[in-house]
Amino acid sequence: MPIKPEELAALMLEVEKDDPIDFADLPFDDAELRQLVASHLCEMAAAMEKFSTEDKLLTLLAVSAKLVLENLVLNVQLLRRHGLPVSDGVEGLLSRLRKPG
Repeated sequence: MPIKPEELAALMLEVEKDDPIDFADLPFDDAELRQLVASHLCEMAAAMEKFSTEDKLLTLLAVSAKLVLENLVLNVQLLRRHGLPVSDGVEGLLSRLRKPG
């Protein structure tokens, strides 16, 4: 892949300006976590080097969808644990899922 982990980590930080990540009181340095994730994703991209463009896009879309779902689940669990309401948008999604058929 033409991007280095350091460059990807910098892009991640740039994206976080609009949607910051709450690292709360994790006992890890956020820059180190960002670098770890960037390195992992660059390794994944390198492993897909022989994939067709369509297969690469489908794989990246599937990975992104899984991460968004995981993030949604973790956020809802966290809000419930603290007795806090979810946002109207999330509540709308969840209410559609609760309705049969």
